[in-house]
Amino acid sequence: MVGRRDDGLHLLDSLIAFADIGDEVMAAPADDISLTISGPEARALNGLGGRNLVLRAAHDFAAHHRISNGATLHLVKNLPVASGIGGGSTDAAAALRALAALWGVPLDADAMKIAGSLGADVPACLDGRPVWVSGIGERLDPLPSLPPLGIVLANPRRELRTAAVFGARQGDFTTDQFVHATPRHAVGLFGLLRQCRNDLTDAALSLMPEIATLLARLAALPEAYLSRMSGSGATCFALFADRAAAERGAGILAAAEPGWWVRAGALLSAPPQLKPAAATI
Repeated sequence: MVGRRDDGLHLLDSLIAFADIGDEVMAAPADDISLTISGPEARALNGLGGRNLVLRAAHDFAAHHRISNGATLHLVKNLPVASGIGGGSTDAAAALRALAALWGVPLDADAMKIAGSLGADVPACLDGRPVWVSGIGERLDPLPSLPPLGIVLANPRRELRTAAVFGARQGDFTTDQFVHATPRHAVGLFGLLRQCRNDLTDAALSLMPEIATLLARLAALPEAYLSRMSGSGATCFALFADRAAAERGAGILAAAEPGWWVRAGALLSAPPQLKPAAATI
């Protein structure tokens, strides 16, 4: 983070990338707007009702375009909630994409404004490509591509609320700006990322000290090039040269820590293609 505005919102300088590990949002025609949820992490969303970001995105998008017909939305929740990997934000973005396809309306600048009203990282998730994010999340600088890196995500099965982490952050803001360029080769990208840091890590550690163990376990995995905390935590990640190396690392970590949530995948250089009346992130 590079600063804080008078209204309390923080100024960002972040690289957001996407992996083929995520939730799924589907939309089909209906008389009104509704949402059902399934999947291994669905229970954590019980009781949210209209506060669920998918429903908020749908209602805001329909109101903006004066859509009279509705949609039935279904969310398959695979990602742990409050875990620093943008699950809710990507779900909201996936809903906007699915509804745009279903209702035949554009994903234009107005859609980006709706995304921004839902959360600081929803615009980047709606864009769907690797981007450098600045401002309060509204300034997106897309990257031309990313090397086909493997990634392991791990979470100790504890929720860590973003607001609590921001509230615990202390000290000065980052003053040096990272170079907004991304090497096309893995070695160059790893070198660039080693110069970067997550300014929320110390705050998250003060609230959940076991994140240090998580980071150390990821860094110690064979073939792991880099480990960092994701977002406001508590999920952390390690990067590998390819998916196969990441899958080997995930197998070792899952066997050693069976109580953790551990997944392996690969980074994406472009948004996934929409299926008819559905979007998958």
